[in-house]
Amino acid sequence: MATIFERIIAGELPCAKVYEDEHVFAFMDAGQVNPGHVIVATRKPFETLLDADEASACALMAAAHRIARAVQAAFAPAGLTLLQANKPAGWQTVPHLHLHVLPRHEGDGVELTWPRKQPGMEHLLALAAQIRMP
Repeated sequence: MATIFERIIAGELPCAKVYEDEHVFAFMDAGQVNPGHVIVATRKPFETLLDADEASACALMAAAHRIARAVQAAFAPAGLTLLQANKPAGWQTVPHLHLHVLPRHEGDGVELTWPRKQPGMEHLLALAAQIRMP
C-alpha cells in the first residue's frame, strides 16, 4: 500500500509543492507547526534513512539545505529545526524517508526533551569503538 507521501509525489493527492528534482520532492506540511514548515521526502519510497541509497540520502540533505535557506529568507524565523526520524520509536509517523524543515520562534510550543546522560570518557571510547569507520 502506498504511503501518503507516495500518493502526493504521484500527483494523486494535492500539495503545495516547494521543490522537486530526480531524487526528492518537497512540499508544505499540511499540519503547519509554524508558517514555512516544509517536508522534504525522497522520491523513492525508502522507509527509513537506513534503507536509502547514498545518492538519495545526500540529495535529501542538499535539498533541505537549499530549502532551509529559502525559508530563512522568506519567513525570518528566530531559528530552524531540521528533524529526520526513523521508525516509530524514533518518532517517525509516515514510513517514507523524509525530513522536516521547521522555522522556529521563541514560545512556539515545540518541545524536544533530551535526557542527557554523562557516561564518562572510558565508556564513550568503548561506544566509539563499536561504530568507528575507517
